[in-house]
Amino acid sequence: MNGYETEDIDDPVIDVEENEDSSSPQIYGISSYGADYDVEGLVKRLKRGDIFIPPFQRDYVWNQAEASRLVESLLLGLPVPGVFLAKESDSNKLSVIDGQQRLKSLLFFYEGFFNPKEGDTRKKVFRLKNVQEKFEGKTYEELEEDDRINLDDSIIHATIIKQETPTDDNTSIYHVFERLNTGGRKLTPQEIRAAIYIGKLNELIAELNDYPAWRELFGKKNNRLKDQEMILRFFAMYNSLDRYSKPLKEFLNKFNGRYRNPTEEELERLSSIFKRTTDIILENIGKSAFRPDRVFNASAFEVLMVGIANRIDENIDFEAFAQNINTLYQNQDFVDSITRATSDDKVVAERHRLFNEYINQYVQ
Repeated sequence: MNGYETEDIDDPVIDVEENEDSSSPQIYGISSYGADYDVEGLVKRLKRGDIFIPPFQRDYVWNQAEASRLVESLLLGLPVPGVFLAKESDSNKLSVIDGQQRLKSLLFFYEGFFNPKEGDTRKKVFRLKNVQEKFEGKTYEELEEDDRINLDDSIIHATIIKQETPTDDNTSIYHVFERLNTGGRKLTPQEIRAAIYIGKLNELIAELNDYPAWRELFGKKNNRLKDQEMILRFFAMYNSLDRYSKPLKEFLNKFNGRYRNPTEEELERLSSIFKRTTDIILENIGKSAFRPDRVFNASAFEVLMVGIANRIDENIDFEAFAQNINTLYQNQDFVDSITRATSDDKVVAERHRLFNEYINQYVQ
């Protein structure tokens, strides 16, 4: 390894694209319709998985009193806010875009335990709390029969949306999710992708995020999924660099949506090229390969990963390449391409051109 390593610290990620215009130029054809579900039927659909909450959404944050107030409102015949659901393009299942706190609260009440965790040996019984005396302290099973029937028959309105065009991705769902989820901590783009583009590609990304060489190169796991977004960015640029157009966020959304379930052969190809590339970079350049200025630079990561992956089977003197990489990081045109307007189409093309010029010197 060369002398370009730094201490393993949990640095932020320099990602200039996050501050650039990310508005989508896409015009969508979306159909939507309303549906009224009785609470009992809604809970049954949740249990069967006909309506499902994507595995990565905001954690359940309501306390027992807040969940109890929702149940009380329904028992009293008061209206409650509706939910937004998205129809999956390849099935009749509905994913929850907005309303998971309400839906989980109802599911917990019907199942009898408040926010149970997997592996819990002592579950907390869900008894209504801070509600009218008639309902205080009662479980679903302990409600009077008339009250149980009233709750079962209470109506919750759902708005169901489906993207009709374009037909090769469902990126509109991303934008709906982004606009609706405004409460509490704002979700990052990759957190939203993990919630709505459920499939084999994101499963692979989560798996590769634990790959030892990658962990050495990126550092500590990022709890906002920035490290997983970098892996997605590599896959998207490696497969579709010639079709890149800004904004970068939308480019990644489309790739994630279109390739959410690759073939097993394609998954193996992606996994192999990611592991081989990170191994080569760690072995020859070291942990600071993507830190030209001591902080992880997303554009430097992208261009090194894609550039090396594209040439990985050529006879390249990677040792000499690594020993002289500072000359690349001192090239002002290259520095500009990874620090200024980095998602611009011409800038992306320029940094990959400059990198290829550099690596060409080491082809044996």
